[in-house]
Amino acid sequence: MNIPAPAWPVFQLHRGHAPLLISLPHDGSMIPDEFSARMVESARHAPDTDWHVSRLYDFARELGASILVPRYSRYVVDLNRPPDDTSLYPGQNTTGLCPAVQFSGEAVYLDGQAPDEAEVAQRVELYWRPYHETLVAELDRIRGEHGRALLWEGHSIRGEVPFLFDGRLPDLNLGTAAGHSCQPATQARLEAVLAGQGEYDWVANGRFKGGYITRHYGDPSIEVEAVQLELSQRNYMDEDSFAYDDAKAAKLQPLLRALLQAALDSQRG
Repeated sequence: MNIPAPAWPVFQLHRGHAPLLISLPHDGSMIPDEFSARMVESARHAPDTDWHVSRLYDFARELGASILVPRYSRYVVDLNRPPDDTSLYPGQNTTGLCPAVQFSGEAVYLDGQAPDEAEVAQRVELYWRPYHETLVAELDRIRGEHGRALLWEGHSIRGEVPFLFDGRLPDLNLGTAAGHSCQPATQARLEAVLAGQGEYDWVANGRFKGGYITRHYGDPSIEVEAVQLELSQRNYMDEDSFAYDDAKAAKLQPLLRALLQAALDSQRG
């Protein structure tokens, strides 16, 4: 089947003046009617969205960061998966390029309604590729102006998702592709910030080492570094209602600001 072109732009880009691009690939929650009509009721609400991360990171505009935010849900296409859908975590439960399974383990689609290979390819062209082309262009612009660039991948997830991982996820989960996507000094600065506070627990390169974007675009040899931060949603929202919690968010944001400032300091030497 031929799917229609998106009714709305697939992303929004705020262009800043610092050597920092914040990508929020799972912030979008819109699902076109032609897709949602084929989904089970629970999936139509896009429950696996990284809820409110663009609101949480909005302060980064004051730091001069560029911010790239998608409009559409990961259920349309997952922007943080490779276009050939190779598993990022072989041997572990995960979700794919056009997810057929929710984080709960439930199906996304009604029986027989999941996209076939041809439809997946169309979704990549219409929704995935424009986001990545813009991400690359913005990184190139930043590196051209500053001589280097840091890509910050902002993510969030429920603190407990038995289908994906055992037990409770730490509050903050730093991923640098096991140290390959950024300079050791950059990771050390970020870990020093995390170690210097006692409010939130954290881990580096634990269950979440960085997705496709971090692994694919982070290349310190060409002065492009990438870092992923996966937040447990309990720290800034209500995980059951999906409601933003202003008090929790205001408590967390100074730490996020300190991390972004440390990332910027690493770019400035």
